[in-house]
Amino acid sequence: MIVKFLIRWLVSSLGLWVAALLLSNHISIGNSLWTVAAAGFILAVLNILLKPLFVLLSLPALILTLGLFTVIINGFLVYLASWLYTPLHITNFWAAVFAGMVIGLVNYIVTALLQE
Repeated sequence: MIVKFLIRWLVSSLGLWVAALLLSNHISIGNSLWTVAAAGFILAVLNILLKPLFVLLSLPALILTLGLFTVIINGFLVYLASWLYTPLHITNFWAAVFAGMVIGLVNYIVTALLQE
């Protein structure tokens, strides 16, 4: 359980860092490794605590969009993390949605590498 959380924390931090590099005009996370790690920690905690609730509450939208609404949920969680942790600054919701997509892609790659 703890190892799974640590991996999620690492992947969230790495994904936020990559998203900040790709969207440098819309996302700023600071220059410190600790700032990136703290933002990743907050995002990992939000994903563990709130994401299951949001998925359950938005089940009709998820069914209608064949799961694509998950991208919006991930973006909302990234935007919420930026609201809770001010060194993570995201200019608008759509930048947060794109950051959520990048984090999901990084998660997919890390999971694929760890399973081999």
